Amino acid sequence: MFMTAAVLAEICSALPLSGSIYIWAAESAGPKHARFFGFLVAWWACTAWMTFTASNCQATANYIVSQLAVWEIDFPGGAGNDNIRWRALIWAISEGMLLLSVAINYLPPKFYSGVFKFSIGLMMLDFFLCLIWLPIGVSNTYGFRSANDVFTMTYNGTGAPPGWNWLLSLLFTAGTLTGFDASGHIAEETKNARYGIRHHLWLQPKGFCGVQLQQAVLGFITTILFLFCTPDLDTVFALDAPQPFVQIYALALGRKASIFMTIIAVIGLIMNTTVAIVASSRLVFAVARDGVLPLSGWIGTVDSKGQPRNAVTVIYIFAAILLCTIIPSQVAFTSLVSAGAAPTIAAYGLIALLRLTMTPDRFQSSHFKLGKYAKPFYVCAVLFNALVFAVDISPFEFPVNAQTFNFATVIFGAISIFAFLTWYFTPEEKWLRKDQILKAYETADHPEDE
Repeated sequence: MFMTAAVLAEICSALPLSGSIYIWAAESAGPKHARFFGFLVAWWACTAWMTFTASNCQATANYIVSQLAVWEIDFPGGAGNDNIRWRALIWAISEGMLLLSVAINYLPPKFYSGVFKFSIGLMMLDFFLCLIWLPIGVSNTYGFRSANDVFTMTYNGTGAPPGWNWLLSLLFTAGTLTGFDASGHIAEETKNARYGIRHHLWLQPKGFCGVQLQQAVLGFITTILFLFCTPDLDTVFALDAPQPFVQIYALALGRKASIFMTIIAVIGLIMNTTVAIVASSRLVFAVARDGVLPLSGWIGTVDSKGQPRNAVTVIYIFAAILLCTIIPSQVAFTSLVSAGAAPTIAAYGLIALLRLTMTPDRFQSSHFKLGKYAKPFYVCAVLFNALVFAVDISPFEFPVNAQTFNFATVIFGAISIFAFLTWYFTPEEKWLRKDQILKAYETADHPEDE
């Protein structure tokens, strides 16, 4: 995925525009096929980012209600997804978390820097608490897993062949593999965005490769740490909270300490959702500004401070409606949000494929040229994202039935069909006109004097 980040950084530096990812896909395809691939990735990206907002709010709610299991508080009808009262509780809390994150997005833009810095600080606090406090608690209670368990033990609860069972673990790390393109969506609001991708490449969160490097290092450390700190499998499978880690905190640190860790996680997820709305609203704004969405004239406008507030409202309405599917069926909601990662991964791989086959020697104005490493990076990015995409749309359990079928395939197919239909029926002068494509293409292909 680091190579994927480098591929996107190369084109983002040449085309630092809001809505970035669908523009990168369009320009990567060359003038002849730009509109089609632009439509395709625009639909993929909007769906992915807006479903992520809703799923993140439910994840926040799961942390909160898991404290009921820690304190052994009975819920009327039982704390399970087969209880409509329980689903209603999850829905209500999720809607509240969504409303809070949207409200933060309505703040004046001068507060955004503080929100971002607070988010980073909170995440690092959570990381170091897990790195230091959790191991101390585990050593004083149920003890660490052995190195043999951590590095050689496997468990097949999916029914899949052993190799594919191992690959399905990527489903649980998908959150760290996607979303690093978010900084590109706010490129028009970033000072010196064309140069920022390069200058902040390795260490700053603004750089795609920097983000992936940080995620790889910190994510690997965290994963190994949690494997050592996780109780034995019998204990893990006996945990009945929606978010089992809350109960693991309680086992290792004590019930009162688990409240503190839950608060840290909840606030962190609220900040995560807030930042996701910042990115997704800029993406929706850019697509609407180009005239392809219903009510584009309203959605694609900014307020007096230059903020796409109407696009934020659209994100809120979409996510709020999506969350309502929790009430009739948790399976329906899970199926809808399961398609969140797949379109993003598909877009990453598609852009790399288009760069490899359509425009391998273009975008000379980029301040992050891959040079002789370009084609190997394109090939590796295509193959890796194809593998991750296959995992994302795979059934979670085998044999497959209505309860285990991954509806991401159906949803992804439907999104792609909608993209094709809008491309076919939308007049060229309404969205991504050829003169716009050629202008961006020529700008990206002529190096500026430095």
